[in-house]
Order: sequence, then structure tokens, then C-alpha cells
Amino acid sequence: MLNKKKIVVVMPAYNAERTLKQTYNEIYKEIVDEIILTDDKSIDNTKDIALDLNIKTIAHSENKGYGANQKSCYTAALQTDADIIIMLHPDYQYTPKLIPAIASMLAFGEYDAVIASRMLSNALEGGMPLYKYIANKGLTAIENLFLQRHLSEYHTGFRGFTRQILENLPLESCSDDFVFDNEMLALICYYGYKIGEISCPTKYFPEASSINFSRSCRYGLGVLYVSLNYFLAKNNIFKSKIFSDTAKKLDINKELPYYIKSKF
Repeated sequence: MLNKKKIVVVMPAYNAERTLKQTYNEIYKEIVDEIILTDDKSIDNTKDIALDLNIKTIAHSENKGYGANQKSCYTAALQTDADIIIMLHPDYQYTPKLIPAIASMLAFGEYDAVIASRMLSNALEGGMPLYKYIANKGLTAIENLFLQRHLSEYHTGFRGFTRQILENLPLESCSDDFVFDNEMLALICYYGYKIGEISCPTKYFPEASSINFSRSCRYGLGVLYVSLNYFLAKNNIFKSKIFSDTAKKLDINKELPYYIKSKF
């Protein structure tokens, strides 16, 4: 709890058994009221470790994709009456120690969304592959041009949101794949919410999850597509699915499969 706001950390997980416990142990429980993990049909012991740690766990019966995983996370968080929702990858690539700072920026009404940017620190020193660094910089420059923003990056997986954003954005119509992250930020910009940034060191190591080169290329093309569609929608030329009036919001009454291990 911070400024009388309930804070929930959500972790979209896939094959995170080697890093989940370390990530969990560094979350500041003093201000975080609840932690929710969604396991996207991992083929390792991610779910079992989450249950051993007494984390409220949602287990998909099939692999639905990174975007669908986040949708389950956010739906579950809204069902707990969370005021501030922070999305943290359980692969320990981002430090949980920044959660209090992100939560403060949201809980006191300064921003509607906060992203932890690797580009405000030295991402290359953290082990980010050079091609990813160059691609990140290039895509971000294009997105800033189309979205008329000045963000240092759009591609971080460490983010915080107010409840209002998750309730009002048509996230259900967004992709179930990796480009979901980008679509979400585009929608935040489209609807005029305030985005803040905080510098975040990052760590690239074998246990940390990362998409391969071919999927990175597909993601990059998706980012360009989202940016173009944002520009067209903002100028009332053409509205694609996520920017249309028929785009769907999350169903916060949707039943989710919880697996909670008792502490006793």
C-alpha cells in the first residue's frame, strides 16, 4: 500500500523456473500488497515453484502467447481491486528493486503509466546484443515520429499502470503475441494518458528469456505496423482494430483458473 493505493505486481511467466525465486525475493513486500503470476503452459517447473512461494498463480491450459499472458495478469489484478499494477518479468532481467520508485510515480498521481527504460542507462553494458540495441534505437525514433512523443524506448518489459488505464483501454482487441506491449503503449498515447520513464539497468544472461532473431524481426515489423496505424487513426484517415470504436476492453468478470497453495 502506498498513498492508500493497493499495489499488485503481476508476472507473465514462461519457463522461468531458474529465475523466479530470485525475482520474487527482491520484491519489496512492504508496499506490494499482492503478487500474481500467470504461467503460460511452461514446460518446466515454473508453476510448482510459484506455488511453493505461495504466489497466487494462474495456469493456462495451453500456450496462448505473451500478450494473452498479460491479459490474464491484468484481468486478475483488476479482480483484486488493485489501484496500481506493475508488470515484472520473472526472468530477473529487470531489477525488482525499482518497484517502489515506479509505484510512487503512479500512486501520487504524477503519471498514468511508467516504463522502466533500459536506454536511459547503458544497455550495452548490461549485455544487450548490439543488433537489439540498434533496432531498439531505430524503432524508438520511428515511433516517436509517428506518435509525437519523446520516449527513450517502447520495448521494455517492466511497466506500471493505474487501474484506470487497464479498465479503459481496449486491451482485449490487442495481439496475443509480443507486439501486445507496443500496441498497449500506442493506445496509452492515443487516449492521452501521461507516461513517465525511469532509468533501469538490465541484465542479459543465459537464464533470462529473450526472443530469437527471427521473432525479433517479426516484432519489429509489427511495431512499424502499429505506429503507422496510430498515425492514420490519430489523423482520422483509417482506424484499425485496436483504434476502432468496436475494440474490446478486458472482461474483468472473466473467470480465471487460480491455483493457490495454502501456507499451512
